[in-house]
Amino acid sequence: MNGYVAALFTSAIEISGSQRLLLMFPLCLSVAIVYKTTRCQTLRSIPAAALVLWVTIVLGMLAVGVGLWVLYMVMR
Repeated sequence: MNGYVAALFTSAIEISGSQRLLLMFPLCLSVAIVYKTTRCQTLRSIPAAALVLWVTIVLGMLAVGVGLWVLYMVMR
C-alpha cells in the first residue's frame, strides 16, 4: 500500500490541455475564497463576494489567454 501511495508522488500523470484548463477553476475558487475571507467584514457576505471574484479571475485569465493566442497567431 505504501508503494502505491509513493508512486502517486513520484510518477507523472498525463494531463491534456482541456484537463489543465479545468484544473484552473478550483484553483481560482480557492484563491477567491481565501482572499475574500481576509477582506469581508461579515461572514454572510463571503460566498457572494468570492463567487464574483472567482468569475472575474476566470474571465480575466481566459481573456489574457485568448489575447496571447491571437498575438501568437498574428506574429506567426
